[in-house]
Amino acid sequence: MIPITTYRDKTVAVFGLGRTGLSVIRALVAGGARVLVWDDDPDRRLDAVSLGAEAAAPSAETWKGIAALVLSPGVPLTHPRPHMVVGLADRLGAEILGDVELFARTRPAAAMAAVTGTNGKSTTTSLLGHILSSAGRAVEVGANLGRPVLDFDVLAAAGAYVLELSSYQIDLTKGLRPQVVALLNISPDHLDRHGGMDGYIAAKHRLLEMAGPDATLVIGSDDEWSARICHAMQAAGCKVMEISIHHEVAAGVFARDGRLYRTGSGRPAELVADLNGIETLHGAHNWQNAAVAFAVAEALGLTTGQIVPALADYPGLPHRLEVVARQGDIVFVNDSKATNAEATAHALAAYKRIYWIAGGIAKQGGIATLAPYFPNIVRAFLIGEAASDFARGLGTDLAHEISGDLATAVRAAHKAAHEGAGGVVLLSPACASFDQFASFEDRGDQFRALARDIAGQSNGNGNGGNGVNGDFPRRAVGGVR
Repeated sequence: MIPITTYRDKTVAVFGLGRTGLSVIRALVAGGARVLVWDDDPDRRLDAVSLGAEAAAPSAETWKGIAALVLSPGVPLTHPRPHMVVGLADRLGAEILGDVELFARTRPAAAMAAVTGTNGKSTTTSLLGHILSSAGRAVEVGANLGRPVLDFDVLAAAGAYVLELSSYQIDLTKGLRPQVVALLNISPDHLDRHGGMDGYIAAKHRLLEMAGPDATLVIGSDDEWSARICHAMQAAGCKVMEISIHHEVAAGVFARDGRLYRTGSGRPAELVADLNGIETLHGAHNWQNAAVAFAVAEALGLTTGQIVPALADYPGLPHRLEVVARQGDIVFVNDSKATNAEATAHALAAYKRIYWIAGGIAKQGGIATLAPYFPNIVRAFLIGEAASDFARGLGTDLAHEISGDLATAVRAAHKAAHEGAGGVVLLSPACASFDQFASFEDRGDQFRALARDIAGQSNGNGNGGNGVNGDFPRRAVGGVR
C-alpha cells in the first residue's frame, strides 16, 4: 500500500466504494486523514466503515470542511451531467481528484509508464509488466487493469510502475509525470461521458500533455485521430516513437507480417522481433500491442536481448481471446473484454467458422462496422439488452437467433457447432456487460464455466491461454495471470 500523508489531520470525502474507493480509504486512513464515505450500496458502506472511515450521506452540513473529494472513475464528472456530489464539492471549495492523482502526488519521482487507448491497453500493459519483470526489474502493474494504484508497493528507485489509464481516470488526474506515455489508438467510445468525440480525444491527449518535456511519447498512427496527435507532437519537437502495423515509420517501431522493425536516426529498418508462432500475440492487433510494449520497454532502459525472450513467453490475458475449453473440433474462446465493435473486429478476423455470441449494452455505432467479417461467422447468438436491435441490424446479412441470456446462447452455439463441421464458439460481445453481469470479468467467468461444463473440462484454475488464427486454434502455451 502507498499511504497518502498529504491530508493528515484533514477531512477527505470518498464517493463510490468499489475496489478503487476502498483502496483510497486504506491509503488515506494510513496517512492520518479523517475519511467520510458514501455509496448507494449499504454493504459497501459497511466495508468502508470497517476500514476506519465514517459513513456520511453527502450534504453541505455532513461534508462541511472537507479538503478534497476523491471520486470513483465511474461517477460522472462533467457529462452527461455532473453528479450532484461534484457540485457539492465545488460549493464547499474542495478539490476533486482520483486515486491516480493521489498516487502522482505521493510518488512524483518514481519511474513509470502510462498506457492508454481505446483498445489493446490491457494486453499492452500486462505485456510490458511481464517484460520488465522478466528482465529482473521490480514492477507494479495496475490502475484500470487489476490492482488500484494505491494498493501498489512502494518501489525502490530501480523499480517501475506501469499504469493502464482509462479516459475516466485521466479526467480526474492533472499531476502525473510519467517518463513514458503510450497512446495505442482512438476509436469512438464512452462518448456520453465526454460530451462527444472531441471530448474523448481531448482526454486521451491530456495524458500526453501531462508528461514532462523529457518524456518519451509512444503513439500509434494507424487511425486518423491518433495520427493527428502523433504528427502534432512530432511537429512540436516532442520525443515521439511512432507505432504502425500498416506502414513503415521514420522513427519508432512498425510491424510487417508479424515481425517488428525499429527505425530512427536515418538508419535502415532493423528487424528486432518475430512474433510468428507466439500464440498469445497472434493477430495484427497484437502486433501493435507488442510494438508499443517493445518501444516503451526500450524507453525504460531495457535492451532488445531482454525484451525479445519475454515476448515469446508472454502468457496472455484472461477474457481476451482466451481459449477456455475444447471438445473435438469445437473450441470455446472467451473474448468478454471486447466491449465495443472495434475490439470484437480483432476476434472475428482471427478465426474461421465462428458461432458468435454477442450483445449486452450496446456502444454508440453498434456493430455495423463488423460486416466485413461476417463471412467468418456461421451463425450469431444474441443476448442482453442489445439483442433485438442487433437482430434488426443483421437482417438477412447473417444467420442469427435471439438467445436472450448467456447460458442459452452457449448451449445453442455448441449444438450448432456440433451439428455442423465444428468451429469456434466465440463470446465477443461488442457490448458492455452491466445489463446482465457485474462486469466483463463476471461475464467471461460465467462463459468459461459454461464452456468447460459442456466440454467436460470443469477442472483447472480458470485461466487459459490464447488461440491463433486459422480454422481452429492450436493448444495454447500457458496463460495464468
